[in-house]
Amino acid sequence: MSVAIVMGSSSDASIMDDAVQTLRSLGVPVEVRVISAHRTPDDAIEFARTAADRGVQVLIAAAGGAAHLAGVLAAATPLPVIGVPVALANLGGLDSLLAMVQMPKGVPVATVAVNGARNAALLAVRILALSDERLAGEQDRFRRELADQVHTMDAEVQARYAD
Repeated sequence: MSVAIVMGSSSDASIMDDAVQTLRSLGVPVEVRVISAHRTPDDAIEFARTAADRGVQVLIAAAGGAAHLAGVLAAATPLPVIGVPVALANLGGLDSLLAMVQMPKGVPVATVAVNGARNAALLAVRILALSDERLAGEQDRFRRELADQVHTMDAEVQARYAD
């Protein structure tokens, strides 16, 4: 069981580091690659077609601009694909977001927020946890930690504004 993170350019690595670290912190093996939907389309299709044979169960695809990588991968594999639109200098990532969420019928790509690498990793974990009790426990632990953080913030704010 693993997750593959594919990015269209090495410049996307700074965004995707959060996904890699999140998955590793939860004990999920990660395969990370740079494959371009436009400059190496044959590689992208081959990667998607053979991912399941390598034990990959979820693909996360990050791309900016035209952002076709997630759709190309989804067209070539039955595995779930999660798209991470990457913000570029122009349009603040809106172009990437719209490209990813406009997949044609029959080629689904789950898309998270612009630069939302951490949520992509957490969505992949939720998918994997459906059939992995250890990972389901890790997910529950993570969610409890988030709740504890909010409770701590709540107590701090209440103390700050107490009469």
